[in-house]
Amino acid sequence: MASRNRVTKPGGIFIALGANLPSVAYGKPRATLEAALSLLAPDGISILRRSSWWQSGPQPASTQPDFINGVVEVETALSPADLLARLHAVESACGRVRQDRWEARVLDLDLIDYRGQQQSGGLGGEPSLPHPRLAERLFVLLPLQEIEPDWRHPVTGAALPELISSAEPLRINRL
Repeated sequence: MASRNRVTKPGGIFIALGANLPSVAYGKPRATLEAALSLLAPDGISILRRSSWWQSGPQPASTQPDFINGVVEVETALSPADLLARLHAVESACGRVRQDRWEARVLDLDLIDYRGQQQSGGLGGEPSLPHPRLAERLFVLLPLQEIEPDWRHPVTGAALPELISSAEPLRINRL
């Protein structure tokens, strides 16, 4: 019997993708995002569903180029920490170098929800789950709604329409 308290569907692991700079290896941001998805498969990360690509202005607002964003649902036997380490390895393989917070980037892969788990990030590479700024980001919430409209925030229980209506306004459109 399924638990009535479950706030995400069983097996739901969601990753947000974003890019606003071309990569040397893959070219334009959208091509880099597609390449990143293919780089996940060799490690037993299966893509179950994926959103459309969305174009949005940078958040916080700046003079950076627009971002291309999306969300995928995956299945994997990797732990949250191992999955996050793999996401960082794919970012590096695509040419991302982390320097400053909120900087323009070749690729950004964020683990936003891992089967509804709640944990504070800490030593040993454990990620914060759900992603701590998830509820503020229309560029994550709208693509997530596209593939999992019944998703609820694992901590607050808020539904996507509520989160979307209270998120900071952002210029965003589906491609």
